Amino acid sequence: MHYRLALPADIPALAEVRFAVRENVLRNRALVTEADYQEYLTQRGRGWVAETAGRVVGFAIVDAQQYSIWALFVHPDFDGQGIGKTLHRLMLNWYFAQTGHTIWLTTSPGTRAEEFYHRQGWQATGRTSSGEVRFELTKERWNEKSGH
Repeated sequence: MHYRLALPADIPALAEVRFAVRENVLRNRALVTEADYQEYLTQRGRGWVAETAGRVVGFAIVDAQQYSIWALFVHPDFDGQGIGKTLHRLMLNWYFAQTGHTIWLTTSPGTRAEEFYHRQGWQATGRTSSGEVRFELTKERWNEKSGH
């Protein structure tokens, strides 16, 4: 598996991975546009991809302006290989090298994503108005969890 920074040229492959997931499904594809990916990759933050044999099989994007995780997805054909964990580590190491600001995200309750974030040291802080679980992670907790 090869990991690298995500580029605007990767956007079609990122969307393919995003639409392939079985949990946290994006039912209305028009809600996340190519322009959204472009903005998050080039202006708001940074992204990483996991690829094998030239195929993008996972990606992560952090929003450094809103202090949040915008996306972390792995193609279901590649589940259970540690790809999400590696992308998560790359993303948070970069993020916390930029700022000490607490980072947050939301995800659907009762999903593998919810379990994943718990295992990675995130703290559930409540529910959003739409019923998603809100998580937060401090720099100190990340450093403790990741051994920094």
